[in-house]
Amino acid sequence: MQSHYLELIVQGSLYALVAFSVVTWVLIAAKGIQHYRLGKRDKAFGKAFWSASSLDAAAALPSGASPKARLAEVGFEALYVSDADASADLEHSWDRRELLERYLRQQIQKEYQSLESGLAVLASIGSTAPFVGLFGTVFGIIHALGAIGASGSASIDVVAGPIGEALIATGVGIAVAVPAVLAFNFYVRRLKVTAAELDNYATDFVNLAQKNNFRVSTAPAGKTPVRDTAAQGALAAGLPAGVYA
Repeated sequence: MQSHYLELIVQGSLYALVAFSVVTWVLIAAKGIQHYRLGKRDKAFGKAFWSASSLDAAAALPSGASPKARLAEVGFEALYVSDADASADLEHSWDRRELLERYLRQQIQKEYQSLESGLAVLASIGSTAPFVGLFGTVFGIIHALGAIGASGSASIDVVAGPIGEALIATGVGIAVAVPAVLAFNFYVRRLKVTAAELDNYATDFVNLAQKNNFRVSTAPAGKTPVRDTAAQGALAAGLPAGVYA
């Protein structure tokens, strides 16, 4: 009976490692597709944005499904002022700059969190899979030693088979951990590169907005614009950006 339980533990460890492997490769594929699509869309949007004749023309661009496009949309939300609300005095320009920077910071955090999803799972699998394999190996060796004791022989022919089978769990654990660790490191690097690109784009956006007195007269495509009075009121009250949109 004890031998049966030990065998179940070893098999359970192997099944767990197989499940870890499936999750790892699904995440690798999903994150790869995500980064490829977003990179392609960012490139297309960046080309259209920098080809626009003015900031108002850029605000009229179709809304996109890429980090830079969403960053531009929230930026234009903060900058939009209708003809009735428009004013060019410097006193309120500083308020609009704070609003714009707050919007951009919050959106960058949202994009970072979206791209970061799944990486914790890869890190967990990479760090725990070898130990799960070792756990199975330990109980596999105990099972093998029990079988050897029951047979009453310790010859190499008797020992090699059971011990070799027990060590398979360690090998499988390492085989599962290596892709997870490599993928985690790769996507963390991609995440840092993307975050740096978004920071640079946000800085360029603020500089462009400053030249335009932190206002655009064209409502962002597909978005509900932020009213100037509501924006300034929220800043004065110390409310987080977006609570009044």
